[in-house]
Amino acid sequence: MTALKASQKAKLPTRHGIFTIQAFVHEGKEHLAIFSDPLPSVPLLRVHSECLTGDVFGSLKCDCGSELSIAMERIAKEGGIALYLRQEGRGIGLFHKVNAYALQDQGYDTVEANLALGFKEDERNYEVVGEILSFYGIDEVKLLTNNPKKVEAMSHFVKIHSREAILAPHNCYNENYLKTKQEKLGHLL
Repeated sequence: MTALKASQKAKLPTRHGIFTIQAFVHEGKEHLAIFSDPLPSVPLLRVHSECLTGDVFGSLKCDCGSELSIAMERIAKEGGIALYLRQEGRGIGLFHKVNAYALQDQGYDTVEANLALGFKEDERNYEVVGEILSFYGIDEVKLLTNNPKKVEAMSHFVKIHSREAILAPHNCYNENYLKTKQEKLGHLL
C-alpha cells in the first residue's frame, strides 16, 4: 500500500456553497476531497471520477458534470464529502477517451468503444477511497451513486448506510450513453 500524502486544507467558495478542500497524492496521482465542515456523523459521499469533457466543458454526451453538480448541491445542504478521483474515462485517460468518443461518433456505444481500444469496460480503481475515508475517520456513509458496482466497491472500505440516486437530466446526446450504462453496466437510472 502506497502512503497517502495530504495537502493543507483550504476554503473553497463555489456556486453551490462554501466547502473545505484538501488534495491527496496516491501512487503519483492527485485526488481531491471537497467537503462540508463540519462533516455529519453519516455524511453523504460522492465518489466522482474525473471527466474533463463533462465536468469542465459541459459535454452533453455524458451525465458526469450534471451528477457532480447535483452532488455538490446536496453536500452543501445536507453535509458530506465529494472525492474527485483522477481517473479520466473510466480509467483509460483523456487521450484514449477522445479516441473512444471518435468510435462513438461511428456508432459504437461507450462500452464497445473501450473494448475496441483494448481496455476493459471499466478500468477504475477505488483503493484510494478507503485511505481517504480512513484519513477523515469516516466509517459510514450515504453513498450518492447509480452504480451498483460502486456500491460493492465502497462496501469494502466503509459501511453503506444507504445508496441514494443521483439522476442527471437526459438529452438527445446522452440518451444512448445512459441506456448503455443501464443495460450493460447495470446502473440504476
